[in-house]
Formats: sequence, structure tokens, C-alpha cells
Amino acid sequence: MSGTLWHDGGLFARLREAAAPAWQAYVAHDFVKQLGAGTLPKQAFRHYLQQDYLFLIHYARAWALATAKASSLAEMRSANASVKAILDVEMGLHVAFCRDWGIDEKTLEATQEGEATLGYTRYVLARGLDGDLLDLVVALSPCALGYAEIGQALAAHATPANPYAAWIAMYAGDEFAGIARGVADEVDRLGVARGGAARFDDLVKTFAQACRLEADFWRQGLAAA
Repeated sequence: MSGTLWHDGGLFARLREAAAPAWQAYVAHDFVKQLGAGTLPKQAFRHYLQQDYLFLIHYARAWALATAKASSLAEMRSANASVKAILDVEMGLHVAFCRDWGIDEKTLEATQEGEATLGYTRYVLARGLDGDLLDLVVALSPCALGYAEIGQALAAHATPANPYAAWIAMYAGDEFAGIARGVADEVDRLGVARGGAARFDDLVKTFAQACRLEADFWRQGLAAA
């Protein structure tokens, strides 16, 4: 997997290794296992979809903050490209996906943030406000890279009969893998440019906390079943 999503020896790979227990609790959560087996209660999945809609809004805000934290025009353009992709493409795809699950846009807009959604999104924004661009991108990275790893792992055993096959295929696909690789490359690049080696212990804490909050997000979905 490392050869397709991130570079061995890069900062992202080292963070993932250093925070292995938190990472594994996230990517191998019971929600994920049940989703892969097709046994996840549909109500749990619908609740997750509604909360993920709210998460995406704050995810776009975090990448917009990355534009403000950038120190070069190239970094600003990269962060802005992520904002545009979320707002102009990913949000529309998510709304359409939710519609297939019987959740219309009006319902999505009326959804109240769950505690896990609130905690995770505000943590990421806080890391960006308190720290620099590297702190922010490290806090953001478990989302993209974790979903890509989950998608690829589940796709190896997925069957068309699985009610969540479309979700698995989306995150196992080449397009999302490319997005995830871009995030890992940005973590690695910023680690070199902004003293990642000297800050490694603090960055591990940020990365591990983001992983734990991802696991809480899954737990929130299961609790709704």
C-alpha cells in the first residue's frame, strides 16, 4: 500500500508508523469492518452520510485556512485547488450519493452536528489557527489517506451484493488515490521546508489525535443504529 499512496521514509509514513495504534483503531474500526462485510445497519450509514456532509463543509474551511497560512503563491494555489474540488465537485457528488440513500438536500442542510463531528472539525481548525501550514495539513491528512487505505483494503474483498459497494469503489478508485497521494506528498514537502524533523513529536500528537477523532466519527455512526 505504501508504494501507491505515500513514500516510505517520508514524513507522512513516519507519522503513520509512530501513531500506529491510533491509525489502526481508525482504519480497522468496527464501522469499517461492518461496512466491508455489508452488515452495517443502514441507519448507521445514513447517519454517517449526513454528518459527513457537515464535515465536508468544515473540511473546505480548513483548506481555505491553508490558503491564508501559505507562504508562497504555489502553496496558495494548491490549497485553493482543494477548496474548489470540495465545494464544486465533492459536495455535489456527496449530495447525489445521499439522494440515492433517501436523504434529500433539505434534510442534509437541516442536520445538526453530532458531538464527534463538532470535536473533529474544530480540532483541525484550531490546529491551523494555532500552528502553521504543516500543523494544519498534518491534522487534515488522516482523512484522505485513511479513506484511501480503507477503500483499497475493502475493495479487495467487496462483492456487488454489498449494499455499500459504491462507497467502497469510490474510495478505492484511482481518482481518490491521486487526491490522497497529493496530501501525503504535501505533508512530506512541508516537513522538509518547515522543520518537520525537529517538530516530529508534536506532529505525531496532532496526527494521532486526528486519527482518534476519525474513530470517534465512526463510533458516532454506529451509535445511531
